[in-house]
Amino acid sequence: MTRRTAWLTLRALVALALLAAPAWVLATAAGAVPHQHWTLGALLAVSALAGLVLLVTTVLAWRRDRRRAADGGAAAAPTADAPTTDAAPDAAPDRPRARRALRATGAGVGLALLAVLAAATAWLRPFPATDAALDALRGDDAVEVRESAGWYAFVPRGAEPTTGLVYSPGARVDVRATAAVLRPLAEEGYLVVALKEPLGIALTSPDQSASAMAAFDGVERWAVGGHSLGGVAASSFAAAHDGDVDGLLLHASYPLGDMSDADLLVASVSGSEDGLTTPADVEASRANLPAGTTYTVVDGAVHAFFADYGPQPGDGTPTVPRAEAQAEIVAASLALLDEVAAG
Repeated sequence: MTRRTAWLTLRALVALALLAAPAWVLATAAGAVPHQHWTLGALLAVSALAGLVLLVTTVLAWRRDRRRAADGGAAAAPTADAPTTDAAPDAAPDRPRARRALRATGAGVGLALLAVLAAATAWLRPFPATDAALDALRGDDAVEVRESAGWYAFVPRGAEPTTGLVYSPGARVDVRATAAVLRPLAEEGYLVVALKEPLGIALTSPDQSASAMAAFDGVERWAVGGHSLGGVAASSFAAAHDGDVDGLLLHASYPLGDMSDADLLVASVSGSEDGLTTPADVEASRANLPAGTTYTVVDGAVHAFFADYGPQPGDGTPTVPRAEAQAEIVAASLALLDEVAAG
């Protein structure tokens, strides 16, 4: 196999990966994609378009090479190390070697970046919400469920809520998967807003909570919180805005830095069998949280019990039923909101 043939083969493989990644995401999590932040759909479209363009240009280059070979042209086997102008230039006897090397390097870097795009597209596939979570998204006489471009809001019916929670899901977790844990908070009279995070990663927009808070100006006291990486983002927001935020709710999470001096009510709720945010991780975070932080360890619970999206790779093995663990998670979360509401 010539270098030119190997290069075109590699291009074709990357093109197929760019097409396969969004196709796999849509095949396995299609119901989730329209309900996430718009950036996820945009990423899928960019990956598919890049794959299509790369595949078409590669096929055209292959056909051009075959025609040259059939015509007996010297271009049938390029003499330079670099590919042709479809990815890098044909070797020309009068072209400086440094220029050829530079273009070949640029083509290689570009192809590597496209391969990273394909891998990122596949990795960012959301963990889809289960039926239990989807059932909790239905509005009724107690709670109105509103969906917007930036979040889901669980709004208590009746008296206008004066205390609210802005919640950031864990990394790559379908925002709808939080419903079974968050809806009970709204049933007790608290406004709860679950954020749709850009690309499903809360740290891509650490100040996103502010827009949700501004949209519900009737709320007088706010807590922010989140699951796993969502809790990390929420803690950073709370530390930077402790004049606007009264409470912090950490679900299987911990802060990145020291916020022990923050004037906040804080509750840390974790699982004893969590394989991702381990009990040791939570214990190590104590020094970074205010001295009055309340810690609740749900015996037998794992990382994936803080939302409803099925098992998660790397997690521990639960020793209690999900419903039992989630009842304790909800109770601990309500206790924090009750404190925030009481001032």
